[in-house]
Amino acid sequence: MGLLDGKVALVTGAARGIGKAIALRFAAEGADIAFTDLAVHEETAAEIAALGHRVKSYASNAADFAATQAVVDEILKDFGRIDILVNNAGITRDGLVMRMSEEQWDAVIDVNMKSAFNFLHAVVPAMARQRSGSIIHMASIAGQTGNPGQVNYAASKAGLIAMAKSVAKEMGPRGIRANAIAPGYILSEMTESLPQAVKDEFLKLIPLKRGGSVEDVANAALFLASDLSAYVSGQVIAVNGGMYC
Repeated sequence: MGLLDGKVALVTGAARGIGKAIALRFAAEGADIAFTDLAVHEETAAEIAALGHRVKSYASNAADFAATQAVVDEILKDFGRIDILVNNAGITRDGLVMRMSEEQWDAVIDVNMKSAFNFLHAVVPAMARQRSGSIIHMASIAGQTGNPGQVNYAASKAGLIAMAKSVAKEMGPRGIRANAIAPGYILSEMTESLPQAVKDEFLKLIPLKRGGSVEDVANAALFLASDLSAYVSGQVIAVNGGMYC
């Protein structure tokens, strides 16, 4: 028996990194998986399918309102329901605020925050009819503390936290929970390219003295997706090794 037996999970931006780790963890606990990215990713789908549960990859621009509604309609047609939504799609376009272009700002806000609204708008009605659902927003420590050179990214992640808290209050009477996860320094493709000096500075700030893994984040997502957290809503779970308390 898995913690997510009989559940259908939709994970955005799940072709790689944290999103992929979450999809794999959910499948290992019994969930059927629908995941989106800019293109169909059959290799990722095959890895998830090897765990013995139904999976389908969908190509979708999460920042496009109409495209999001269309892909959610398709997922509901294919799977019949959506029990878990993980808003994970995200990008970075870093730069100091006085040099940041409008394009850099708009791109990050559209992909990181508007996409979450798009999926909420499309998925919440189905969850409301079911009178159940767990929504997880993938935020960041940057959304809690700010970060130099990331005013756009930090703002988008802080927005995801506020959105989750608002949805928790708005949809709680319909049995829908909403929470956020705020990862710290996670060893992933996104952080791999950072200069070693920057990585070393991060490690100095982390009491556990190591970077987190994508599996660490996926385990927190599993808790929030499952009935283990049945009375947890409107919260931010920090996965940061004590970097920010």
